[in-house]
Amino acid sequence: MLRRKFIQQGSALAAGALLIPRAFSKPLYQDPWTISMLNKTTGVFTEKGGTILFQVAKDNIIVVDTEFPEQADHLITVIKGKSSRPVSVLINTHHHGDHTSGNISFKSMADQVVAHANSLKNQRTVAIRQKTEDKQYFPNSTFTEKWSGKFGRETVSMHYFGPAHTDGDSLVYFETSGIVHMGDLINNRRYPYIDRTAGASIKGWISVLNKTLTTFDDKTTFVFGHATEGFPVYGKKEAIVAMKSYFERLLEFTGKEIQSGITKEAFLKNTSIPGVTEWVGDGIERSLTAAWEELTESKQS
Repeated sequence: MLRRKFIQQGSALAAGALLIPRAFSKPLYQDPWTISMLNKTTGVFTEKGGTILFQVAKDNIIVVDTEFPEQADHLITVIKGKSSRPVSVLINTHHHGDHTSGNISFKSMADQVVAHANSLKNQRTVAIRQKTEDKQYFPNSTFTEKWSGKFGRETVSMHYFGPAHTDGDSLVYFETSGIVHMGDLINNRRYPYIDRTAGASIKGWISVLNKTLTTFDDKTTFVFGHATEGFPVYGKKEAIVAMKSYFERLLEFTGKEIQSGITKEAFLKNTSIPGVTEWVGDGIERSLTAAWEELTESKQS
């Protein structure tokens, strides 16, 4: 997505979002990444991989997710142009490489790396399988239900509402700023990856999104792990409602198809889901496969 286009979309979405401060804005017209500020100190960084949320304040630096090493280095350059402080806390929303591979770039800057216990478990499992342990900077602080820390004027809490995209997805809440990083619990109008190898559950995902809607107020800004072209990587509850509706329609359609006696091979040839209009393009087979397997396995058990 072109930088100028992204910033225009973000401004249209969140009226009152601040323009990029001078300390951040100087290189943006020529660099490959995009930064859009949500307030004076807190912004989203996008380049390649899952969206990064960061805060650079007078008395703290917080980073949520890290994309890949090259992209993490780009963000570090931006941060160092603003502050010489070490990173107060580095947080991972979940274990996938496009959110954690850049951790290694922060190894000399961040002593504390926090994630859900299952996220650490999954990250280790993948690294061992791929023989990339030496390229990881694993979380050294974990939780199972809720974690909270005070960093300068910002309080950050992490919430685990159950299995969804994986079995280790955290919602990261900047309480003072009123911002929640959803990780890949929200792919804004993009077909999601439902990682059943890491304990994913579509039914659980719907439950997590329902709990998100009731836990946070309507003023909260939500940061999304990914967005399809033409849609922003942050917004309000409307995107959560839309994604929940997507999963509900996916399960309803899959259940009816299974009941009709269709074969899995024929089912996976579907190119659309009834009632779903904004999710288009490649990737639907991932959802269809996961839904079929989840519903057929639940019938057998």
